[in-house]
Amino acid sequence: MKICLKGGRVVDPAQLLDGQYDLLIEDGRVAAIAPQIAADSARIIDLTGRVVLPGFIDLHVHLREPGFEGKETIASGTAAAAAGGITAVAAMPNTEPPIDTPAMVRFVEEKAAQAGFCRVYPVGTLSRRRGGGEPAELDSLYRAGVRAFSDDGSPVADSRLFRKILRQLAPCPGVVVIAHSEELSLSAGGLLHEGAVSKKLGLPAVPAVAETVAVARDILLAATAGVRLHLAHLSTAGSVELLAWAKGRGFPVTAEVTPHHLFLTDEEILRSGAQAKVNPPLRTAEDCRVLIEALRTGLIDIIATDHAPHQAAEKAAGLETAPCGIAGLETAVPLLLTGLVNRGKLALADLVRAFSCRPAELLGLKGGTLRPGSPADLTVLDLEAAGTIDPKKFYSLARQTPFAGWPYRGRPVMTIVGGRIIMEQGVVHGIER
Repeated sequence: MKICLKGGRVVDPAQLLDGQYDLLIEDGRVAAIAPQIAADSARIIDLTGRVVLPGFIDLHVHLREPGFEGKETIASGTAAAAAGGITAVAAMPNTEPPIDTPAMVRFVEEKAAQAGFCRVYPVGTLSRRRGGGEPAELDSLYRAGVRAFSDDGSPVADSRLFRKILRQLAPCPGVVVIAHSEELSLSAGGLLHEGAVSKKLGLPAVPAVAETVAVARDILLAATAGVRLHLAHLSTAGSVELLAWAKGRGFPVTAEVTPHHLFLTDEEILRSGAQAKVNPPLRTAEDCRVLIEALRTGLIDIIATDHAPHQAAEKAAGLETAPCGIAGLETAVPLLLTGLVNRGKLALADLVRAFSCRPAELLGLKGGTLRPGSPADLTVLDLEAAGTIDPKKFYSLARQTPFAGWPYRGRPVMTIVGGRIIMEQGVVHGIER
């Protein structure tokens, strides 16, 4: 089936495009892009007043299946991604069993293909069963197509073992290690950021140095091993300084930031309680300012959601026992458009670079661009659409978010994956609600 998208503003930083173009989709790929395309045999979709982008790619998503299907499934999580304008996700391996064998890689890929809502790239574990005791089947995982490795949430504490794993992965072309940088001996028992709010509440807290000291270790070990390192969910100004230091020395290091670490501070705990409990914790206003500036300048390369769904009862249990994490797939784009692009803090093209082009480059994917011949993975935005964040409308099984009720202006109105229209006007096709 041919589809011709007519009259939209096309923003594709990979081609330095920002203007009104027609775009022709055929056989699941971008067939042509030009100011005017005659496509009499194609389905014509008028996108006048809308913005057409390479599909967003989220490098940090927890789909929970297998093992925790009450929190999320691969089907529900990928539907939520499509609803949020996201065409591809990297699935973190902290499932049960973890993604530490080729059989588990195939399981995730097959489940994602059956669902058909977005592309899914499984992330393999660094250590066997994420236990931090011995390396995972790294060579087998690589041969199974895994290119990103992480023990996310359970960082490899033993530096000798981590160095061994990094050296084993270094010769593999295209490999990236995604580091959850946390010194567990410093963060153990902490419920929120160590600062004025934790002191006010009298609660055990996580100091900023629990992240920065681990970031320093991870950068140095990866650099000496010669492997690409990607720092997940940076949250502190100190981590940004270390990132700048590493990049200044030419180390192959990239980093991501989440919307919640850009827009929320530890004071959100006073308003939202466990809904705002995340790992790493929400920090200070100064940390937010530094993170936004680092994203604006490109020092922080990538935006990722760290979508971490949980059941309502788990979050309702209170700050001390509730798990960390929020549902982020369906809120990210409206929040980023409203909080950054509309306020002149980030150009729309730079948002696309950070949330599409660079993630594709990092994982070696063919997406991240609308160049003819590339997969027809697209997101269409309505920059004037206004509303408020409503968790009741989520496709995710999880509803927990401190952003409930936040106003937005600008949201995804169409998601196309492989030439198939998956979402239109917030409705994901193929799901009865």
